[in-house]
Amino acid sequence: MINIQFIEYKDELYVIEVNPRASRTVPFISKVTGVPIVEIATRVMLGEKLKNIGYGVDVYKESEIVAVKVPVFSTEKLKNVEVALGPNMKSTGEVLGVGRSLSEALYKGFLGAGLDIKKIKSIFATINDYDKYEFAHLAKRLKKLGCLIYATEGTKEFLVKEGIEVEYVKDNEVLDFIDRENIDIVVNTPTKGNDLEREGFKIRRRAVERNIKVLTSLDTLRAVVEVMENRVEYDVYVL
Repeated sequence: MINIQFIEYKDELYVIEVNPRASRTVPFISKVTGVPIVEIATRVMLGEKLKNIGYGVDVYKESEIVAVKVPVFSTEKLKNVEVALGPNMKSTGEVLGVGRSLSEALYKGFLGAGLDIKKIKSIFATINDYDKYEFAHLAKRLKKLGCLIYATEGTKEFLVKEGIEVEYVKDNEVLDFIDRENIDIVVNTPTKGNDLEREGFKIRRRAVERNIKVLTSLDTLRAVVEVMENRVEYDVYVL
């Protein structure tokens, strides 16, 4: 068995790496497709022909359901560990979200990972300059959904110029604010990670230690917003 990681960029497919081993993806794909991949691989290694096992040898048929993997992190349990993501593996597990649409699958995946999107009402944001324009578009959508947005000075000033109403939190009061306010999520796009002395690091650490979900990627926030906008009726859907 091999584990191949692909990336799609501008309609071109690239291979990132190929590892001669199985991975956590194997049970995920087996569950979604109903194909017992481990059993098949074992039978092939013992000498059977893949074409004789009964599942075919071409690209497998597309599933009627949508499934997503959502990573789970345990950074709140480890003192002074950086919350922001980088190239290294930091997740300690994964959740399988299954639905009849991408929004439903994402909702269930996020819920399994500890984020109940239906309960998001208040957001604290501190965004680096590179991400401010993109965040402003998401902030407008969040406001339409009835969310209250709090922000530090630089982020607040930018959003106000974009016509977005924001509650201001002074830079020297951020940690106390996180302690006392009932914030649902913190959105922080780092300028530099893994520096214990930087304010962004302290904000991220304080939030996770208060059991507040921290999003450091606007891609993740965009997925959350799209699920909120779709307002799917999330019935229990079992494979």
